[in-house]
Amino acid sequence: MSLTKFENRRWSSAPPKSEIAFRHRAALSFADRGPVIDLGCGNGIFLQLLKEKNIAVEGVDISDEAVAACRRDGLTVVKYDLEEGKLPYEDNKFAFAVILDNLEHLFNPSELLVEAKRVAEGIIISVPNFSSLPARLQMFCGRVPENNTPNKGHRYWFNYYILSDMVNGLNLKIEDIKMNTIWEDKFIIGKLMKFLCRVWPNLFALSFVVKLKNEKNT
Repeated sequence: MSLTKFENRRWSSAPPKSEIAFRHRAALSFADRGPVIDLGCGNGIFLQLLKEKNIAVEGVDISDEAVAACRRDGLTVVKYDLEEGKLPYEDNKFAFAVILDNLEHLFNPSELLVEAKRVAEGIIISVPNFSSLPARLQMFCGRVPENNTPNKGHRYWFNYYILSDMVNGLNLKIEDIKMNTIWEDKFIIGKLMKFLCRVWPNLFALSFVVKLKNEKNT
């Protein structure tokens, strides 16, 4: 199945825009100005959140279903394959390029980061942690971890160290990072899990949302 068909199937049965995830809330706290380009915007959840903050935003997605859903809501979105190479935007056009849970769907995510660096002053990304404690426990029990199953469409497996090495190699500086973890909303144990997440992110984080500074602008 092609990536376009896979994404069309995924977004044709996507949950409504009201289902805001951790990555959306964390990225929203980082995006304090516009204009913003959302690379792999899906059905426009994050676009709508930025619009409500009066931040100029537009999106890009490979899925016809996702693009149509965005346009029905009056959002500015173009169809484009993020693995095509050069993005159809001029240098330094945006304050932020946002890539939420999309890098892991690409064969070579660093190429998209290079392009994001070209078109934006800063970059906000989110990726799941493929080395998380739940994933390790699932493997220990002889199961394929949830993030590694074919229906997820993941091609590149991230953890904290892989992500750090990739962005450092592209001369991108981590300005801020937010992580979520298991049981973080539970009384007492939630504080412990958040502490362990800060100390051992590669084990206890479920995902990472990172604000990157483009070193070319320093």
